[in-house]
Amino acid sequence: MASDPSQLQDFCVADLKSPNAVLVNGFVCKPPMHVTADDFFFSGLDMPGNTSNQLGSKVTQVNVNQIAGLNTLGISLARIDYAPYGLNPPHTHPRATEILTLLEGTLYVGFVTSNTNNGNLLFTKMLKKGDVFVFPEGLIHFQFNYGPTPAVAVAALSSQNPGVITIANAVFGSNPPISDAVLAKAFQVGKDTIKYLQAQFWVDNN
Repeated sequence: MASDPSQLQDFCVADLKSPNAVLVNGFVCKPPMHVTADDFFFSGLDMPGNTSNQLGSKVTQVNVNQIAGLNTLGISLARIDYAPYGLNPPHTHPRATEILTLLEGTLYVGFVTSNTNNGNLLFTKMLKKGDVFVFPEGLIHFQFNYGPTPAVAVAALSSQNPGVITIANAVFGSNPPISDAVLAKAFQVGKDTIKYLQAQFWVDNN
């Protein structure tokens, strides 16, 4: 079984500037006498994210990189802003389950199961203000604002550093690129289609 490490003391505030090169499933701890209240604090989640991009969405992450005191605690947070018809595109969190609460607007959300004998099953729901939806750890999921007004959601994640893999960006925007022969065979399309997709500007909304 793999998960964030359980704390064996009150806290293990991450020393993000530590010169130590070896990290074991988390960050090196600050000496407790150097810890302050600011190590457990983040301000600004009330501020809307800038959704003026091709996707029309912005994810404001609040993980161990923003709050050092989250180190070893196995939890983090994100605010997601959606422009009208904005999309948080298909992605996965390799280290976390996500539970999302819609604060404003409406969202069409869903996730896809891993490969099974029944294929990849899609579970979707239309959310309205106050609704909650869970995306299981590691599964591809998305949120789309069908409405003509902005939407706002807050998500909690079961990792101090959940990570994110945006599917299109990873497949068609990797550096260096995945071989077009590999992708053409995988997607059963011509190499020209793959070259076109690889030439696009893949937006990172995180």
